[in-house]
Amino acid sequence: MTSADLDSMSALLGDPTVMTYYPAPKSRDEAAQWIAWNEANYATHGYGLWIVETHDGEFLGDCGLTWQHVNGHCELEAGYHMRAEVQGRGYATEAAAACKDFARDVLHVQRLVAIIHPDNLASRRVAEKIGMRHIEDDHGGAITIRMVLGVQLGVR
Repeated sequence: MTSADLDSMSALLGDPTVMTYYPAPKSRDEAAQWIAWNEANYATHGYGLWIVETHDGEFLGDCGLTWQHVNGHCELEAGYHMRAEVQGRGYATEAAAACKDFARDVLHVQRLVAIIHPDNLASRRVAEKIGMRHIEDDHGGAITIRMVLGVQLGVR
């Protein structure tokens, strides 16, 4: 993800359907800040959220790994957003599974989480398809209550 992706990311993060479970859709400036946050994550950690696209280069969304605060401690989260018109086709599941493999095989982390609004059943299904289960609720985010799903990875 780079500043060259601003138009695509602004459309994605500005879509009220995609952002239903966030406090509000993001403005173009907020999408630029999202990209800058990910570029900082790449510089600091070597990873962040990445652009998801088809083999033909069609922009689908973003997915990747970011460190998040959950009930006072840091957890590595697999996060994902797909364009509304491509949701339900398995892209988020495929991308999240690749992130899970990367977290286990390359980063050697013991646990991976997904932080999901309790009403976001589609996102929860994605997390469950890659082996995550509800482990706790988080009360410290911008959303009053966030479900935390997680999976123990075990290092290969």
